[in-house]
Amino acid sequence: MNFFEYRSGSLHAEAVDLGAVAAQVGTPAYVYSRAALERAWKALDEALGEHPHEICYAVKANSNLAVLEVLARLGSGFDIVSVGELERVLRAGADPRRVVFSGVGKRPDEMERALRVGIRCFNVESPAELDVLEGVSEALAVRAPVSLRVNPDVDARTHPYIATGLERNKFGIPVTEAEALYRRAARSRHLEVQGVDCHIGSQLTSLEPFEEALSRVLELVDRLRRAGIIIRDVDAGGGLGIRYRDETPPSVEAYASMLRRAIGKRDLGIVVEPGRVIAGNAGVLLTRVEYVKRNGANDFAIVDAAMNDFLRPALYEAWCEIVPIAEPDWDADIPGAAAWPADGLLDVVGPVCETGDFLGWKRALRIASGDCLAVRSAGAYGFVMSSNYNTRPRLPEVLVDGDRYHVARRRESLSELLAAERTLTELESRGAGDGGIER
Repeated sequence: MNFFEYRSGSLHAEAVDLGAVAAQVGTPAYVYSRAALERAWKALDEALGEHPHEICYAVKANSNLAVLEVLARLGSGFDIVSVGELERVLRAGADPRRVVFSGVGKRPDEMERALRVGIRCFNVESPAELDVLEGVSEALAVRAPVSLRVNPDVDARTHPYIATGLERNKFGIPVTEAEALYRRAARSRHLEVQGVDCHIGSQLTSLEPFEEALSRVLELVDRLRRAGIIIRDVDAGGGLGIRYRDETPPSVEAYASMLRRAIGKRDLGIVVEPGRVIAGNAGVLLTRVEYVKRNGANDFAIVDAAMNDFLRPALYEAWCEIVPIAEPDWDADIPGAAAWPADGLLDVVGPVCETGDFLGWKRALRIASGDCLAVRSAGAYGFVMSSNYNTRPRLPEVLVDGDRYHVARRRESLSELLAAERTLTELESRGAGDGGIER
């Protein structure tokens, strides 16, 4: 079932008219479908079946509190990369025993907080990090559960900015060095070896890189077990792709089957860290056309959403489908038809002062100023990557639940955006010696 479809001539999220949302909440705005989130999570959970497993949703994909609570209520675990994300999942009702802490630059204070709440595991990415974690654990008189993130040097065949499993990437520990580090961790009184972790990249559309990486990781697991170091679970990371345009990613059923087949008869639990495959197609970005403009041979739809709101097209040249909220009538007259592009193609661009500020090039759209558009598949890596560039307030986030919707994050105001700053006059009026530091 598609939870974003046209009904009576207007695009709906579940049973909510997105035209009404745009009119009442304003644009630009992100809109998420609760039903789509739940369906995606449950499909993966069911595909993994009776095999012991933990789904740790990658919070970096979409960290809205309401989205996180939807997943927490399903019993989801969470994959975090900062103490901020830890506080988010705790506020959303997550069980800390289902939280894994990834990331290459964990600070001691972040480690301490995670140890105090009792997370499931740290995915350690370097010998230096292991040293720091051991010291923090010793100071707290606890044992830190650890998995080493192994870098298998496998080409994920994805965009180079989201490939993480090659030896030249900053992530993980080379598979050739991992065994010695595991031996060291196993000897520590303040570390407890939990499993092995591997994440090779995002938006993968083939199972072959997963299989190649798992093969190398499981060879390591077998060697460790022969050395008496027990590995309880394999964290296969995330990265399963979704369909944006014409991709044909594997189904979650095929992905889960591959994981179970690779593990075979080994007594190992499965941990996965899905993000995009859960949230990506569960959200859209609503935006309004401000102007339709011609520059020479190029025709533009200038919209009110920009690269600061949705960075992926500018950063990765990512492609997302862009559709009008009002179902298009290709035979109807439109304002300014005499000046309409002969090929019917428009570049959809934003108002930010960058040539790279675009949502899509050469799109077949029959639209006019004031029309609303929806950028599909914007539920992952959308709002979370937004900024205040050009002093633009961040957008609202809306959660649709059946025939109702809730503003899960209100639109940021200009006063909120400026609240943390001080003018020179204000700083000077505070007197010397405080450095302008808020206490």
